[in-house]
Amino acid sequence: MLERFAAAAEAGFQGAEILFPYDIAAHDLYRAALSAGLEIVLINAPPPNWAGGPRGFAAVPGLGDRFRRDFERSLRVAQALRARHIHVMAGRAEGPAALETYVANLAWACERAPHASMTIEPLNPGDVPGYFLQDHDLAVEVIRRVGAPNLGLQLDTYHAQAITGDMLACWRKVAPLVRHVQVGGHPGRHEPDSGTQDHRTFFRDLDASGYSGWVAAEYAPSRQTQRGLGWMQDTMAASTPR
Repeated sequence: MLERFAAAAEAGFQGAEILFPYDIAAHDLYRAALSAGLEIVLINAPPPNWAGGPRGFAAVPGLGDRFRRDFERSLRVAQALRARHIHVMAGRAEGPAALETYVANLAWACERAPHASMTIEPLNPGDVPGYFLQDHDLAVEVIRRVGAPNLGLQLDTYHAQAITGDMLACWRKVAPLVRHVQVGGHPGRHEPDSGTQDHRTFFRDLDASGYSGWVAAEYAPSRQTQRGLGWMQDTMAASTPR
């Protein structure tokens, strides 16, 4: 893991996400990223339960105490890593009680850490069945109800395509709330140039909109990672580097 920062920098990346940075000492991760010249951009909250338990429960009624306890741990790790964003995972839940729980927990987290940037991300039901946040309109509603300046939308082009069937239209609808972007081809979740979406137009749209956040490559490489990075050189040549 600690060798991946230098490899990412060599491949041309300027930042890195660590979805679950809880099994390695935070100071070791931060030192490795710093040595490679990379910013740590995003982590997920809460810490995962690899024994089969939920990997998020911000929207699960009755688990408020656990959410707050685990959020505190994620916040400490994010601060140690100087991570720009904390993605707060909703977990599996449904119904009005889950919505109220989600809004209340996010409002608490935003007030607890006003200096931290929080994101929420719709995940498609095919990959994550039962996940509470499966709709971008719902995400917009939640962000507006929470009404905190440090809460924004995380847009993943793979999930957006799977959920809406039109990633570009989805992006254009929610763009003012987007704080972090992830890209991946749909179907298959491989390189962005492997799917049905028009990522070239999407990158031009990002620039035209004034988006100043990170663009993260979140996909499963279809071949050796560096051999699949032609999309980055080809597509981003006409876009503002991030």
